Formats: sequence, C-alpha cells, structure tokens
Amino acid sequence: MKKLIFRFFITIISTVFLLITYLSIIGIETDKFNNQIREKIKKIDKNLEIDIKKIKIVFDPFNFEISAKTLGTKLSLQNSTIELESVKSLISLKSIINNEFLISNIDISTKSVEIKKIISFIRGITRNTKLLILQNFIKEGFLIADIKLEFDQKGNIKDNYYLKGFIKDTKINFFKKHKFEKLNLIFYHNQKETNLEKIQLSYNRLDLFFEKISIKNDKTDFLINGELKNKNLSLNNEIIKQFFNSDNYEVKEVNFDSRNIFSFKIDKKFRLKDLAINSKAKINKLVITNNYELKEIFPDAKSEINFNNHIIEINYDKKIFDINGSGNILLQNSNDKLDYIIRKDKGGIKFDTIIEVKKNPLSINFLNFKKETKDEAKISFKGEINEKNIKIEKILFKNGKNKIELDNILLNKDLKVLNLLKAKFDYFDNENIKNYFQISNKDKSYSLEGSLLNANSFIENLLSNDDDNSFPFKNRFNLNVNLEQVRLDEEFTINNFKGILTFKENTFAQANLGGSFNNEKKIKITINSTDNEKITTLFSDYAKPFVKRYKFIKGFDGGSIDFHSSKINTKTTSSIKIYDFKLNELPALTKLLTLASLQGIADLLTGEGIRFKEFEMNFNSKGSLMTIDEIYAIGPAISILMDGYIEKKQLISLRGTLVPATTLNKVIGSIPFLGDILVGSKTGEGVFGVSFKIKGPPKKLETSVNPIKSLTPRFITRTLEKIKKN
Repeated sequence: MKKLIFRFFITIISTVFLLITYLSIIGIETDKFNNQIREKIKKIDKNLEIDIKKIKIVFDPFNFEISAKTLGTKLSLQNSTIELESVKSLISLKSIINNEFLISNIDISTKSVEIKKIISFIRGITRNTKLLILQNFIKEGFLIADIKLEFDQKGNIKDNYYLKGFIKDTKINFFKKHKFEKLNLIFYHNQKETNLEKIQLSYNRLDLFFEKISIKNDKTDFLINGELKNKNLSLNNEIIKQFFNSDNYEVKEVNFDSRNIFSFKIDKKFRLKDLAINSKAKINKLVITNNYELKEIFPDAKSEINFNNHIIEINYDKKIFDINGSGNILLQNSNDKLDYIIRKDKGGIKFDTIIEVKKNPLSINFLNFKKETKDEAKISFKGEINEKNIKIEKILFKNGKNKIELDNILLNKDLKVLNLLKAKFDYFDNENIKNYFQISNKDKSYSLEGSLLNANSFIENLLSNDDDNSFPFKNRFNLNVNLEQVRLDEEFTINNFKGILTFKENTFAQANLGGSFNNEKKIKITINSTDNEKITTLFSDYAKPFVKRYKFIKGFDGGSIDFHSSKINTKTTSSIKIYDFKLNELPALTKLLTLASLQGIADLLTGEGIRFKEFEMNFNSKGSLMTIDEIYAIGPAISILMDGYIEKKQLISLRGTLVPATTLNKVIGSIPFLGDILVGSKTGEGVFGVSFKIKGPPKKLETSVNPIKSLTPRFITRTLEKIKKN
C-alpha cells in the first residue's frame, strides 16, 4: 500500500513536472483571453477593433506568471489598420486566484508601418487636431517600434510605458522651403522623455548627422537638447542663398567641420524659446564676394575673400551671443591672420580683434603711409557697436618702428570720427620721413602738437582742391595747431607752424595758419567757407615747393607765390601768381627756342635759367579734369602764353605761343605813339616766335612746334596789361 501511494505521488509529481516543463518550454495556445483583451482595447476607444489570433501561453514557474504571445494581430480604427508583428503579455497567477485583472503588461512589436498611417491612427484615438498638421508635413516614411505597457490592479495603463524603435526613409516638408529627406533615426520614448539617436537626414539636399536629441516634457514645455556633428560639410547654393547672403557680400563656397550642442524649449503652441547653442567649428574654406571699398586700405584686395583654417567657438543664449575665432584670411596675395572675440547682448555688439597683415601691402591714405610688402603689421581694435554709432576703446597699429595709437573714438555708421580723446602718431611715411605728433581732446577742444609732420600730401590736396573723402572726421570742430616743424618737401621745411583749422563734413572748412622758413621767409594759409562757397588762399615767400607739383613745369627756382581758389558746389576756379623766378625747362623748351631762332637764349638753359618777372595761371577744375584758361609769363628774355587741359594722372594737353623779348619789343614799339612811350625804338630780326602744342601722359609728353610771323592780338593785349602794371 505504501508503495502504491508512493508511486501515485511520484506519478503525480512527474506529471506536474512534465506539464510545467511542457508549459514552460512549449506552452499551449488558447483564445480564452481574447475577449478580455478586446474589452480593454474598447476602453481606449469604442471604435478601436483588434483582430487577435490564438494566444500562446508559456508558464514561468519562478515568477509564478504566465507569458502570453500572439502573432499577426491587427488594430483597426474606422478605415485605418495597423499590422502588428507580435503582442506579448505577462499574466499573474495570483491575480487569477484573487479574481483580479489578469494582464499585468503588454509588449507590442509592430511591422514596418507608414508613419502617416500611425499618425492618423493616433489622431483618431486622441482627437488631437495638431497631429493633422504634422501628418500634412510628413510626405513619406516608415516606422518599426516596440511598445511596452504595464497595467495596475484595476486594469489602467501605468505611467511607465516605454517605446523604442527606428524611423527610416522619412520625408518631411515645411512650407516648401524646408525639405527633410532620407531621415533615419533610433528612438526611445516614455511619458517623461524622448531620446533620438544616430539621426541621419538630408536638409534641402544637405546631408546632416545628429549624434542625439533628447526631448523632455516638463508639463508646460518640451525641453529639447541635442548634438549635431558633421565633418567636411559643404553647403549647396540653395542653403547659402537662404541663410548667408546679404547686400554687402555673397557667399560663394563653404566647407567646414562642426560639433554643435543645442537646447531650446517649445511650448504647447509650438513656439520656440530659450534657445542655447554651443558650437565648435573648423572653417576649412569660406569664400565670399563683397561690395566694400577695401583698396584704400588693402591696395591689392581681390574681388573675393577667403577664410581658411578658422577655429571658431560660438555660444548663444537669450542674453548673449559670443563668437571666439582665429584663422587665416586671404584678402590680397597671401594669407593674413585674423583673431576675434565678438559678444552681442542687449546693449549692442562688443568686439576685440587683431589683424596681422603679413606679406601684403597696407595703406593709410590720409596719413600718407604704406606698409612695405615684406614687413608685417599688427592692428588691434577693441570697442562696441550700438544702433547709433561705434565706440572704439582703443586702436593700436604696429609695423616695425611705426606705431599709431588712438584712444576712445566715437564713429558713425560710415566710419567717420564723431569724437576722439587722444591719438598718437610715430611713423615713417611713404617718403621715409619720420612723423611724430599727437592729437588730444580736452573739453571738446582739439590740439595738434608735435615735433614733425610731413604735409606733402596735404599740399597736393590743397592746391588741387581735391577733398580727400578718406579723411576720417565728420563733425565740425576746431583744431589748434602747434608744430615745431612741417615738412613741405625734401628741400623746404616750415618752422613754428601755428594756427587754427576747422573741420566740417569731411573737409577743411576754415583755416588760419602760418609759419616761417629757415631764413625767416614767411608762409600763410587761409580757408574761409560759407554755405555756397569755399575760398582758399596761400602766400609763400618760396614758390618752388608748390609750383613744382605741376608736372608740366620743370626746373623752377626762386620766386614767391600767391594762390587763390574759389569752390562753388563741385567746380573750383583758381589763380596762381608767381613773381621773380627762374625757369630751366618747360617740356621741350630747348627745342622751342631753337626753332624760334632766339639767339643766345638757348645758352641760358645750361646756366642759371630764364628769368621771369611774373607768371599767372588761371584755371578751373571739376572732378579729375583741370581746364587751363590761361598761363601767361613775361620776362626779360621771353614771354609765353598758353592754355589747355589736364586729366588727372592721365593726359596733359597744352597749346601756346613763345616769343623772344626783342621781337615782342619790336611789335609793341611799332604801335604809334604808345610804342615809343612803352619800349622806345627797338629792332629785331627773324620770325616773331613759335606756336607749340604739348600733349601726352604726364611721363611721356610730346611737343610739336611751328614758326610764326605774326602775333595774336590776345598776346599783345596781355603783354601791354603787364607792362602797364609794372
């Protein structure tokens, strides 16, 4: 009996063991739970239908749970159907015994499903109209996902649901301008957070890669963090035109590497806020064209600017925008170095920049300075830009022994100086002359003081009335001048040059300046301006440093000069008078004298030169054209009358008459009564003189001459006027 009972228990235990083993390994199929699942699905939405096949049950003896799994399930909502790969669930035996809700969790794996169908399905359940907008943006794409749901004892879905999967070959269009194609990513999602990883996409045919994006729901907003990493990225023309071009420049080519960490919030109305970006990039190549006039500073500036090997770090949030960069800039013939720190906040833009100009030229025209190509120069400037103007705390220029330093400068948007605290100049100019002077401002009263200033280029502008548009000052102000020496050229220097200058609207408006040469000879300059007219005068006991600037007059020596000009609008009318001087050469003057058979005068050209009693030149200028109404010179040996025009730096065209004194006296002496009074009885022989033409570029003048046997009434009249005055 005992053996029988023992065998019975052994049989029961073996059967149970085999049954448990069978249920644990192979399991059974049943449809017992189908109705329960359908009822739970209906609680989500009454129109939601589930087509579920038999469920395979596998027993877990260790956790006292039953694992249920079904394949090929379909979810239908109205006309939308989603096919599922599998549905898994755990059923607690304890809940069966206690007659509680049987299903503790569900794991759902989908097949490859169209994203538009998924959105439509979810929109049908949630009645969320915003999903309709998203559905319209998405043009195509597929999703595969695993969904894990847990239920409480009452059958409600817990908050710890979890989704994971991947999206592939997705296409999204935002307003036809923003096209996202070939979107592939891995995603993880729960109630509090969504994580996207390994994101690959093409934006407007630009391939991008995001390492990760995290989306968190903090009840009122969605907080989004992400990382974008790209290498050797070249932007296409469509992207360039959309984001980078402006009226002042056009981006031609961009190639860069970058790592970007970003975060922002999106509220329930899809409004973006609290954007923050940290970006580290290497600009391999950035080529732009621009409309800025750079040749005044960089003479060999090209039509394109190339930034290369630039390392940039950008930090942006709602309060500040920082850019810190360093790299090469190819503006002229070879690379220069550019370092910069830029910060933008509510107050404006602050900057701290250093430019190292290496084997390239650099010019500062209003200072008559040009850096040699072989030398290096460094320019540093620090300041800020606001809506109205530019404030520069300091500008420092260094080039070998040359140093220019400016403090506290206020500029307008056209880079013209509105105010300046101090400027110090210590440099060698284009003529290798050391300039040492400084400008200081005390209580809005400016002073120019120093030991030496080379005024050569200033005189060029003064005589030509060519207002230098590169002159940096804008507002009207007075400048008190007190300079120990002012150099006019390699021969003449003014001592104790003092007076006052008034600047207005980028030019000299008033002036009253004077000084003396080494032998106490004087010089005086005045400028007086009204609303309609600007009058400039210059008197100097030495005429040579001013006359020699007219290229068609050479070998000038001695004499004093009296210069007067009147400028109305853009036209300037001027007069130059010179007294008691010698002239060794006008272009081809020797040839003229020979053809005129002026015996003995040609010999003077090899000696002290031809003496003139008076020279007068009347001319007007507009733009680059100077029209000479008359040049008249009279002297003991010859007299000259001519007129013509000069196109600045391009062409000289003059014509006139040259007559020996003997011939001229004979003609004047033949005038009844008046001739006897003026010159007495004079005789002459040969032709009266020559007419001539001088024409060509300033350095290649050509002269043609013709003998004449009669003088024009105009020549005689002008000569008589001069004789009467004397």
